[in-house]
Amino acid sequence: MLTLPDLPYDYKALEPYMSAETLEYHHDKHHNAYVTAGNKLMEGTPYADMDLESAIRESFKSDPKLFNQIAQHWNHMEFWHWMSPKGGGAIPGNLESQIKKDFGSVDDFKEAFVQAGVTQFGSGWCWLVWKDGKLAVTQTPNGENPLVHGGTALLGCDVWEHSYYIDYRNARPKYLEAFFDHLVNWERVTEIYEQAS
Repeated sequence: MLTLPDLPYDYKALEPYMSAETLEYHHDKHHNAYVTAGNKLMEGTPYADMDLESAIRESFKSDPKLFNQIAQHWNHMEFWHWMSPKGGGAIPGNLESQIKKDFGSVDDFKEAFVQAGVTQFGSGWCWLVWKDGKLAVTQTPNGENPLVHGGTALLGCDVWEHSYYIDYRNARPKYLEAFFDHLVNWERVTEIYEQAS
């Protein structure tokens, strides 16, 4: 049974980079819709007894309708924690060293991450992943995520229009820049990185 988690901060906490109106719609309407639809589709199936990550991996192969809902639920549960009112700023040491090793510099990593989001055609996500002993930037369509491609998602940014259209209209690059510079909870990203590596 999926449940909609509370946001880890107040609706106004991410302003001016993400408005209370965006968070209310995104969390209360969009995320809630994935939870409601996912529960309905799982009812009476073997997926109902699986943990969420197993259900995501299994449904990716055989049940795209269910997959879209529960993968988006997982994506959003993580997304809320990848942002913080005190986000942005310096990247903690170990992670920063790995970024420099795998991308050349923090600026090169930022450019790769923002471009992955900008060039994702239509709805989807851009990601920083840990896979095969190194960091990589990837993009996925719709609700797809690194779980189904053998990677660990360290950071993801939602580039569905409902994530940014109220605040940025069609300026997806501005949204991605603001997300990277002011919202990313690097402590959370580092915590996942240290567990994964």
